Amino acid sequence: MEHHVLLDPAFAVPSVPHAERGVAWLRAHVARFSEGADHARRRALAVTLLSTVDAAALRTPGHPVAKLASALGLPRTVVPDVAVVARSYQPHTTVTAEAEHAVARLVGACGGTWDEGTAALIGLLVQAGPAVDALIAGAQPPVPVTRRIAPDGREVVVDLAEVPFGAGRHGCPAREHATAPAGGSFHRLHDGPEPLVLPNAWDFASGAALVDAGFTAIGTTSLGVAAVNGLPDAAGAAREETLALVRKLVRLPTLVTVDVEAGFGDVRGLAAELADLGVAGVNIEDGRGTGLADPAEHAESVRAFKETAPHLFVNARVDTHWLSVDRGSTVRRALRHVDAGADGIFVPGLVDPGDIAEVVAAVPVPLNVPAQRDVRELAELGVRRISTGSLLFRAALRTTVATARAVRDGVPVGEVPGYDEVRRLVER
Repeated sequence: MEHHVLLDPAFAVPSVPHAERGVAWLRAHVARFSEGADHARRRALAVTLLSTVDAAALRTPGHPVAKLASALGLPRTVVPDVAVVARSYQPHTTVTAEAEHAVARLVGACGGTWDEGTAALIGLLVQAGPAVDALIAGAQPPVPVTRRIAPDGREVVVDLAEVPFGAGRHGCPAREHATAPAGGSFHRLHDGPEPLVLPNAWDFASGAALVDAGFTAIGTTSLGVAAVNGLPDAAGAAREETLALVRKLVRLPTLVTVDVEAGFGDVRGLAAELADLGVAGVNIEDGRGTGLADPAEHAESVRAFKETAPHLFVNARVDTHWLSVDRGSTVRRALRHVDAGADGIFVPGLVDPGDIAEVVAAVPVPLNVPAQRDVRELAELGVRRISTGSLLFRAALRTTVATARAVRDGVPVGEVPGYDEVRRLVER
């Protein structure tokens, strides 16, 4: 059906029943599913809320929904609940018990009043989430279709290819706000004039300190996360510990990418959970002990991440150099992962300038290597992302022991962060 029906008042949005609580209440009190005077009043509420949000602030790095929530005076921690509600928001979708509970928590975060103002706040977040994720993933239009009810009662599915932000009385009132977060996405950080230097945290305090130091994105280190929990790295044993850390790190005003080792088994389930938490990307490795995964197997893991959460930046790690196994297959493996949807390629242990230049020339996505050479030299070779990996964690261990020895031996300790400084970091 042509999109002209969006301009025809005879074609109404799908009606929703009145409700006092839950997802049904949200649907019944937002402009998206209203007509007439109710629609005009509720749309005006949304427009007024948007007028308080500086679109430029949404272009800075950070999770899109978290940035919008913060700009609207809400905590960044609403992101998981917004994601859950978004899956049950449309009238043709199933409302889950999880979504009902999430709506109640969101109302609480908005002040606890079940009224149109609260619904407008929640509606802005819920409608922004999937659309901005789609923009980051490169989807055009970000919302592929919308629905209208014809005068004879038929449901009409309208293709939005020619009008990606709708049209008429229900056209999106926040085109600038919707497109701005994509400009601050993790993907875009790989396109800057200098390589992205990505420091890796192992707990909340280290992540908070890195954000306080001005880093616009942080990663996690699988060795650090495993070690602080008394677990071996690269053994698939630290899934819950990794997720527990992520739930804390997403409170920070930064982009977070997560080292998921080889995927912890249930790759699609992990992808969905990480996306709901608001992470920006993942690092997934093809190393398996002292050997390598079958390239087709690892490519399938990459594909599973991209199909489940297309907006995540999937950094596919090739461990040929790290494990000194079949180094000649590095480019072939990388290209296979790119074909499966990888947004970047990470080759730890790739140190020789000639080898780096070869991979940069052959692989059509950003190359990530560890901080094993001078940053300026890596930039000249075409590297787009430089990770610290476990370096910071290992340096912290060294400093811990050195400081303890200094105290024991009566040697000056040197400058360290003060008590109040650390407390300030973690009381965000």
